[in-house]
Amino acid sequence: MTSTRSIRRRTAAAALALTGLAGVLTACGPSGESANQDGAVTLTYWMWDSAQLPGYQACATDFEAANPDIKVNIEQYGWGDYWTQLTARMVAENAPDVFVDHTQQFGKFVEFDQLLDLDPLVERDGLDLEIYQEGLAGLWEGPESGRYGLPKDWDTEGLFYNEALVQEAGYTAADLDTLEWNPTDGGTFEAFLARLTVDEAGVRGDEEGFNPDDVAVYGMGYGEAGAGYGQVQWSPFALSNNWTYADESPWPTSFNYGDPALIETIRWYRSLIEKGFMPPFAVATSGIGATDALANGAYATLVEGSWNARNLIEREGVDLQVAPTPVGPSGQRASVLNGLGDSIWAGTPNPEEAWLWVKYLASPECQLSVAQTATVFPAAIEATDRAIVAFNDLGINAEAFSVHIEDGTTVPSPVVDQWAQLTTIMQPTMDKIFSFGDEPESLEQANERVNKLWE
Repeated sequence: MTSTRSIRRRTAAAALALTGLAGVLTACGPSGESANQDGAVTLTYWMWDSAQLPGYQACATDFEAANPDIKVNIEQYGWGDYWTQLTARMVAENAPDVFVDHTQQFGKFVEFDQLLDLDPLVERDGLDLEIYQEGLAGLWEGPESGRYGLPKDWDTEGLFYNEALVQEAGYTAADLDTLEWNPTDGGTFEAFLARLTVDEAGVRGDEEGFNPDDVAVYGMGYGEAGAGYGQVQWSPFALSNNWTYADESPWPTSFNYGDPALIETIRWYRSLIEKGFMPPFAVATSGIGATDALANGAYATLVEGSWNARNLIEREGVDLQVAPTPVGPSGQRASVLNGLGDSIWAGTPNPEEAWLWVKYLASPECQLSVAQTATVFPAAIEATDRAIVAFNDLGINAEAFSVHIEDGTTVPSPVVDQWAQLTTIMQPTMDKIFSFGDEPESLEQANERVNKLWE
């Protein structure tokens, strides 16, 4: 019996052919030569995070020393250009041999047969996938079979805060570890945000005479409405309110955006804007980045990912730190568990050499080396432990992120093959809710439209 997903794959392939992009599916190699004059094979490796570049360049140097017939040329592009250029290069049949992949992106590449299935190579070489943090290897499994990446790192969310503003409000770091929230009155977390919020007259959000329409410092900031993901906006609250993104993970076919648990979470979250504890949507999206607003004192706190820890806490002129996200109605904290992986382009003319490089990137040897740079938390369990020490040595509270791993309060990032289409529905829906153009109940209708994508 032919599966619905298989039918969609053929339909998608046909659509590409009709638009003149059928060559994307041929997986032919690039037109240029990949071997140097000395006979060494040169692999092109793409990544987007400049902060991680030195760590992986060190891995490349070690890899080349052990494999003198292979050279690795690392190219780094900014996030915005990265995916556009990668897709264009695949269309032109000249993509990088290996590239850093994202769980919200690789589904479309699998759909168009653009990634090399690593399962046969994993089995052939006897790789132990149990060395990684639980759940990370599964993020890279195909919708029906296959494996299209090896775990590179993991990330969770924390509550970054301005230490001076928190101290002025009468809170200690230990106090932040015990905060809890609920969708009825916001709990001790909302009281915390109210105390941190200060209007232009110097009146705090929990004091008489506070003006929510003339705020100097918001208790918590955000940068956008979060579309259907909300990773660094509302996800820690919704997930700790016994909500889940979808029916299964990865490769769900039914999402839960109309769930009452999410609707009440978004209603509470939006109420923080009404009360003046968070900025209006127009202010939050005005062009001043949320992390910059935190650093310049406009926001007292900000939900942000572990990938931004060094960038934030090492900002000059301000003392920032990070605490765990608050405990929710479930009785636990919660965080999305996402992780990057390294994938091989199906059209590489050097699949064996590319596999050697990907295998090395996923090895404890490389990941332990990267851990020492304290830029990310590598996927391998022993490398995670070393990274925690490295972050703590820099004065960064790594436990704010690792507590989710230790307590088992992570929720896998949703992996689908139509994330872009889902976003075209959920982004305007959330934007309209956050700008008070619609009510949170509109999520029910949006959810119906989302689920029709998988019919």
